[in-house]
Amino acid sequence: MLGFNEPEFLSQMASAVALRPQIEELVDRLVDEGFDNLYLVGAGGTYAQMWPYERLARQRSTFDVRAVIAAELIAAGEAALGERSVAVFTSASGTTDDTVRAIDYCKARGVHTIGMTGYPDSPVARNVDTVLLTEPKAWPFDPQMLVFMTRLLSRRGEFEGYEKLAAELDKLPQILLEVAKQAEPVAEKFADDHKDTGYYFLVGGGNLWAYTYLYSMCVLEEMQWLRTTRVHSAEFFHGSLELLEEDTSVIVFQGEDEARGLTERAANFARRISKDVTVFDTKDYPLDGISPEFRGLLGPLVHDVATGRVSKHLERVRDHSLELRRYYRVMDY
Repeated sequence: MLGFNEPEFLSQMASAVALRPQIEELVDRLVDEGFDNLYLVGAGGTYAQMWPYERLARQRSTFDVRAVIAAELIAAGEAALGERSVAVFTSASGTTDDTVRAIDYCKARGVHTIGMTGYPDSPVARNVDTVLLTEPKAWPFDPQMLVFMTRLLSRRGEFEGYEKLAAELDKLPQILLEVAKQAEPVAEKFADDHKDTGYYFLVGGGNLWAYTYLYSMCVLEEMQWLRTTRVHSAEFFHGSLELLEEDTSVIVFQGEDEARGLTERAANFARRISKDVTVFDTKDYPLDGISPEFRGLLGPLVHDVATGRVSKHLERVRDHSLELRRYYRVMDY
């Protein structure tokens, strides 16, 4: 596979999965001690990665769980944030400035802070009350967040089958390796067909709206300098559909949760207008070892791995490094 280090991938995923005992101990202690609300704090892609877990909590629990943007939290505040709060922060590098400042902001208000990163000497790791460390560059944080949230809901009696799910997640490294291998030829063809595409229209819903937002902003825009429109599949018919034309390149992220029908409806309409509609669907992947009732929960993680292959092939056909930036972490702002 192009630009794919299989041993490193497996090792990084294994390091995330291996955090389960630590996460369970942490969640159990927090529940036993008692807390009133949970903040999931991020910036850019790490903010988007919090949405599926806020959504899962809203669907199943009466507990107060909120995903918030780090910089906005500092600027606007949260009335409920305080000594009875817990805040989770994620940062791939451990150095994201907005996240580091948000940790300080929360700690000054007595919040118990939890950090997930791959760098033990980073500001995030050093500044939080509890750090959950993976190997360097391990991404995404979905395995840890899924265990954290489902354990919390399970302890509250709001999620059935936690032990079964947790055991199945132990197989994630190999399952996701197979996803990457299966996605490779699809990704190669997509990139070859879209070498000169300068604008993409992205659609997704349910727990994949987060990944739709992330892939649009953090990959196509940030890493490839391509123009995009992104819209939630439930909102598709309320404005953004007017941008569709016959040659508009539409990417649809389809999953297996409650929003599947909404996303299917949007995709079907897009096909009536555009001749260039690509649907990436988690149903295309066997995910051997994952029970049917849990497949929908893995949508963001499956798409992150699968479209990671798309990103590498776009890098190839466009001769544009995924590491290249003009402004982000280049200029002061």
